[in-house]
Amino acid sequence: MTGSHVAARAVWGAFGLVLSMLCVPEARAELHIDITHGISQPLPIAIPPLIGEGENGQLGRDIAGVVTNDLQSSGLFRPIDPKAFIQDVSTGGPPQFGAWRQVNAQALVTGVVQTQPDGKSRVEFRLWDVFAEQQLAGFAYTTTRQNWRRIAHIIADEIYKRITGEDGYFDTRIVYISESGPAQNRVKRLAIMDQDSANNQFLTDGRALVLTPRFSPSAQEITYLSYAAGVPRVYMFNIDTGQQAALGDFPGMSFAPRFSPDGNRVVLSRSEGGASNIYSLDLRNRSLSRLSDGTAIDTSPCYSPDGSKIVFNSDRGGSQQLYVMGAGGGGAQRISFGSGKYATPVWSPRGDLIAFTKIGGDGGQFSIGVMRPDGSGERILTSDFLVEGPTWAPNGRVLAYFRGSPTDKSGHGGGARLFSIDLTGNNQRELATPGDASDPAWSPLLR
Repeated sequence: MTGSHVAARAVWGAFGLVLSMLCVPEARAELHIDITHGISQPLPIAIPPLIGEGENGQLGRDIAGVVTNDLQSSGLFRPIDPKAFIQDVSTGGPPQFGAWRQVNAQALVTGVVQTQPDGKSRVEFRLWDVFAEQQLAGFAYTTTRQNWRRIAHIIADEIYKRITGEDGYFDTRIVYISESGPAQNRVKRLAIMDQDSANNQFLTDGRALVLTPRFSPSAQEITYLSYAAGVPRVYMFNIDTGQQAALGDFPGMSFAPRFSPDGNRVVLSRSEGGASNIYSLDLRNRSLSRLSDGTAIDTSPCYSPDGSKIVFNSDRGGSQQLYVMGAGGGGAQRISFGSGKYATPVWSPRGDLIAFTKIGGDGGQFSIGVMRPDGSGERILTSDFLVEGPTWAPNGRVLAYFRGSPTDKSGHGGGARLFSIDLTGNNQRELATPGDASDPAWSPLLR
């Protein structure tokens, strides 16, 4: 087992989280952000360091910092500069709401970090509505000290959910392809990181080309395409154990794998005789079922969140378009009708939208867009020289993708980076990686 595999096991091991809810009185008037149409002004929120003695004081500052970064990155919250704070929360005691209104805070987060007799950390936080002067949420978490970053992400998720009404997406990971080396000889490694770019790790060593990683519903396994055996095959990587194995040795090239919502199957494409068709592989008995049958190029299949349908792209009509068929195959219906070619469709976890890459069309650029499952309501979120590979955050409100840049006359440049964007087309942000990166896939929530 390689060093990267050992590190992955340490990070992805049993979380051992104990959760308890703190008293929350019935709310009379509540803070709320409507995120369905985007917002013009983020919600001002005060996040002082959590109170703690000795080492717990630093831990409280670190947790508050991660919560601040998470909420700010969503574009929906505006953390207030701590230098403006009037009340010193380190002395304990209830919030002085008047002091927080003076710094224009609409919401306030307070908390305490303590070490229990068994050595575990207890992290308590409370969310307050400053103008209503009441508690909106309160939880305490008990876990090992090294899990403090995950506790911070979970707190940010709770705050996000309480104020927006939607699930958060901060306690998640992103797997991607790390790229390095010259354009003629790129080294591509499987890599994984927290959604805020922390804890970046390489899962493969770069000796074999890898592409298109995808998470299982449990977030413990990844499917991807690898040339490890000299020919392209679909592999499965277990993050807990670091083990990887090919999902069968079928004739022709197999590629574009994705898990079914129940995790029991993988849908993929196989290329034979100039055509590419879609197959379903049962992971329990390794039986392969053919779902499309023709001479066209059918690829990039993705299940709907209820597992009843599959969206894919195909050139069966003469140009590359999006189609939806039943999960058992057959009855495919075209859903894309705009100018240009459509590729890499992926169903929203909410089931209400399908994201896609659009090539050409108006302006001739690449675009990331969304449409309803029947093809209506197409909207372009972003366009550039090269944008591709959308992947949904588990709440269905944010997308990640990669953006490539052109090479100059001497052949330099041409790198790729990861970005995120919200469903309204706002809050476009780079997701920092150590080097070039492509093919992102967002995990489900880790708990």
